[in-house]
Amino acid sequence: MPDESPPPAPHPTELAEVASGFIHEIKNRVNTLSLNLQLLAEDFETPQTPRERRALDRVNRLQGECQKLVDLASDFMRFARVQDLTTEPTPLDAVVSRMVDFLSPTARQQKVEINWYPASDLPLVNLDRDLFELCLLNLMLNAEQAMPDGGMLTLMASRDGDAVCLDVIDTGQGIPAEQLPKVFRPFHTTKANGHGLGLATTRKIVLAHRGTIDVQSEPGRGTKFTIRLPAAQ
Repeated sequence: MPDESPPPAPHPTELAEVASGFIHEIKNRVNTLSLNLQLLAEDFETPQTPRERRALDRVNRLQGECQKLVDLASDFMRFARVQDLTTEPTPLDAVVSRMVDFLSPTARQQKVEINWYPASDLPLVNLDRDLFELCLLNLMLNAEQAMPDGGMLTLMASRDGDAVCLDVIDTGQGIPAEQLPKVFRPFHTTKANGHGLGLATTRKIVLAHRGTIDVQSEPGRGTKFTIRLPAAQ
């Protein structure tokens, strides 16, 4: 008798590889389209008539939409690839310090002050350094964007038994209570130019490190994200 049992479900890693390959192909074609739009825009570099000016405006808008698609594809590829980690015992304070140094110059231009307070007794944590830096980058950029008129971004790390807690606190606009349960959902965003994958990717990275991430917020009083990671054994 023929085997009528259902085929095995694809492994999550296989699905991630298929999704990444699919998005990569889309990204390549959008880049080709964007390049051709750029060449077309050069033909209208000095528009002489109202019709040419309208055409140039449409081409420029299409280029902007292409760039949004490329950015979305890049974000989705990062989200899909968070699977197997390559971790090693790492001092968390060194990783956070590097990201603070990296973002501080641009933050100052946005009138955002970054403060970093690590405890002196932090144990090592098992980190995939590149992925965890992406996690921090997402949280810190999200905080900056929540403070368009400037403010303070504070990062604090402390020991909590056999774990390390990292708080990322901003003095920004805050998140409405009805939005809080949705902030980590893929493609959920309240930003005009957002894709809704930054915080979803951040959560996926933290969970892959066997950690947890929580958020507390109040409109007008800022937001606090708390990451809890197990100490390295």
